[in-house]
Amino acid sequence: MFVFSSGDHLKIMGKILPGAKRFSEIELGSDSNNMALHFNPRFETEENVIVCNSKRDGNWGEEQRESKNPFHPGSVVKVAGDFFEVELPNGEEIQFPNREGTDSISYVRVKAGRTSAKQTA
Repeated sequence: MFVFSSGDHLKIMGKILPGAKRFSEIELGSDSNNMALHFNPRFETEENVIVCNSKRDGNWGEEQRESKNPFHPGSVVKVAGDFFEVELPNGEEIQFPNREGTDSISYVRVKAGRTSAKQTA
């Protein structure tokens, strides 16, 4: 089991399936009811968005939506995170606040919507 602390990096690589509505949900926190970061790029509407959120004691916080979504079905994906800073494939970064003041991550979940993924700590 990995425990991530502030300044640690998590890299996730994969390929988005053609026709995918979402490519992945990446969740970081202490458990499924307490997530410091929920990262979810979506292609379900004409407005492709990246949705970020947090969850405390099973209750979702306010969504943060980023309209700059460079991900698209059929593309290769590389996401590099430095605790709540996510590097997008085009080199831009989006940031999500550490709402709960989390100083370590012991729960990492990647829900697939892609062909393959590799996680490295």
